[in-house]
Amino acid sequence: MTRFLFVRHAAHDLLSRGVIAGRQPGVHLNALGKKQAEHLVERLSVLPIEAIYCSPLERACETATPLASRLGLPLQIAEEFNEIDFGEWTNCAFVDLKDVPEWRRWNQFRSAALTPGGDSMLAVQSRALAKMLELRTCHQFVAVFTHGDVIRAVLAHFLGVHLDLFQRIEIACCSANMVELDENSVRVRLVNGNGASVELLAEQQKQ
Repeated sequence: MTRFLFVRHAAHDLLSRGVIAGRQPGVHLNALGKKQAEHLVERLSVLPIEAIYCSPLERACETATPLASRLGLPLQIAEEFNEIDFGEWTNCAFVDLKDVPEWRRWNQFRSAALTPGGDSMLAVQSRALAKMLELRTCHQFVAVFTHGDVIRAVLAHFLGVHLDLFQRIEIACCSANMVELDENSVRVRLVNGNGASVELLAEQQKQ
């Protein structure tokens, strides 16, 4: 069995401004995000993590680096856990898109909609799941630092939630989410976990 601990990146300024960061370069953690990343170290370093994989974007790498340093593990970049490519919507404000028909369709019909010049949600889900199946063959406990919708797509698959409904799954910044996967079964152990729930999870791993 392999345990996958999915962690959403910490806070950055575009979040508070309601702007789609997408895959644009140069989006770094702000002061709050740096504090969140440091707090993660105390919460997660007690877990038996043996490998850390990360989206290539700066905000994910900066969230993962303090934990990787504490555990003495290399930060392994995995394109499969990259953010959705929002195409022409990258760096657009949500308020400016709310009346755009394609934007409404994207949020209502994720299973078949496309971003303009970018990704489909099915493609995002497929690449993340394929990487999990690969990592299952070589690790027992993996931490993955990635993005909210990537985590929602993975959880939706294993929870049996249709992609058109996946936004019902809340994934906050720096939340922890755990999936246990083996050849015959899967169990979702934690969704949108905070400090207290991660501490409980850590105690359960010792049993």
